[in-house]
Amino acid sequence: MRDDEARYEAVTSRDARFDGEFFFAVVTTGIYCRPSCPAVTPKRVNVRFFPSAAAAQAAGFRACRRCRPDAVPGSAEWNVRADLVGRAMRLIGDGVVDREGVGGLARRLGYSSRQVQRQLTAELGAGPVALARARRAHTARVLLQTTALPVTELAFAAGFASIRQFNDTIREIYAGTPSELRAAAGNGGAAARRTTAPGTAAGPGAGAGRPGAGSADRSAPAGIPLRLAYRGPYAAAEIFDFLQLRAVPGVEETVGTRGERTYRRTLRLAHGSGIAEVDEPAGPRRRRRPPAGLVCPAARGTDGGWLECRLRLTDLRDLSTAVQRLRRLFDLDADPYAVAERLGADPLLGPLVAERPGLRSPGAADPEELAVRTVLGGPPEHAAALVRRYGKPLDVADGGLTHLFPAPGNLTGAEVAEPVRTLCTALADGTVTLDAGADRGAAERALAALPGVGPRAAAYLRMRALGDPDVGAAAGRDQERGAAVGPAAWRPWGAYALHHLWCAGLLPAGEMPGAGEGTRAEEVSGTEEASRAKEASGAPEPPVYATAGRAG
Repeated sequence: MRDDEARYEAVTSRDARFDGEFFFAVVTTGIYCRPSCPAVTPKRVNVRFFPSAAAAQAAGFRACRRCRPDAVPGSAEWNVRADLVGRAMRLIGDGVVDREGVGGLARRLGYSSRQVQRQLTAELGAGPVALARARRAHTARVLLQTTALPVTELAFAAGFASIRQFNDTIREIYAGTPSELRAAAGNGGAAARRTTAPGTAAGPGAGAGRPGAGSADRSAPAGIPLRLAYRGPYAAAEIFDFLQLRAVPGVEETVGTRGERTYRRTLRLAHGSGIAEVDEPAGPRRRRRPPAGLVCPAARGTDGGWLECRLRLTDLRDLSTAVQRLRRLFDLDADPYAVAERLGADPLLGPLVAERPGLRSPGAADPEELAVRTVLGGPPEHAAALVRRYGKPLDVADGGLTHLFPAPGNLTGAEVAEPVRTLCTALADGTVTLDAGADRGAAERALAALPGVGPRAAAYLRMRALGDPDVGAAAGRDQERGAAVGPAAWRPWGAYALHHLWCAGLLPAGEMPGAGEGTRAEEVSGTEEASRAKEASGAPEPPVYATAGRAG
């Protein structure tokens, strides 16, 4: 949405479809908001528009306390774009600026720091430092309102270089002191503080709030409670089906019955490790005051919602990175309205889109892990054997979670079978890069060139590990009308089209059309394995597409 008048119409109608796509600020109040903010609509003459929260903050506006614009879903544009700005935004979201600085960001992108600064400022109104600062501020607010960490520890955990910088940023963005933000959490913050102890709040080997755990058992916190926001309808059952049948024992598990499941997994992060739990939403949500953390973009109809999440980390500096990786795994920044508009016009896909609104294209919490699992092939038990032998055990097992998935550097020895060893060698030495800002085309070509991988597995990894929504066969055209047909008409949402076709059984499960031949990774698992999974879970028969490519 490029026209300011059209943006103002979205603000007037409180259209949550555009939350995260742009922000508006009111010059008479000094506050910036999301388009769906429930406050009285300001006069047009008093409104300014910004492409990012960081740009609004840089212009001197503070975040609205009613709509919490810093907690909106990310723009789906960054998932689609493969240019410098799109790659930079994905890397900033993954915490690269906090860990490596602007120079590290520029090196990963292959550009100079000046060029990166110029491009981001031109498109987003803020450079990489300001964008990372906005991200740190949001992380600090979540920690203030959900943990009992002392402010001095919390400031450094959020990524700030000094207490003074932390205090100044909080006052500037939220118009209050850290203590005032913590007090504003009310009962939600109090509940979180009762379950989280400084220094032990995130231990990946800790129990998940076991009944009967007293105050002496400080290694059993419930974790940091978050709400992972999404826009539009969300086909939760399908994505939980998809993840459940691929869960690698020891690293992942799904507990509970269909409609009330919790997906749990271990995470290997930059500063440590963690355990994440994400709940499957069950039925219509009750209207209640949202607790602290990430909030939904709106509480109306299908305007959006959230997934309840809990994170336990050995180092809280990994919080925002862990959140971003979960958002990619559950495809929470997608724009289902844009997907439905494009795919709904297709004669084949239109009825499928109407039948399953909000169907997502799952990503990966760890792209390198997914690459190993995909190339290894077979049922998840094959990857579990690799985990038991080479993965790092948790200090204390947590339910079915016992290990971290092995890093590529641990899978380069002569005893590791091909083609996994060749893949991991390429990942470890940088020949193949699968980070959030990787050049998708170059990564796909490098993967396809590796022995035993092939173009179909490479295309699948481009879709999931690199989060590319634009996949599918080569373009085709209607010879009579000259219009794009089939996959050409689905762009840039080919990944969603594939999931609809897999789900409906109109495309062989796991097939990547147009990607050529020669992969062993995404062959369909046998019906015997699917039957065993069904019997073990006691769940009803999963949709066809849920059994596609079980290894990944």
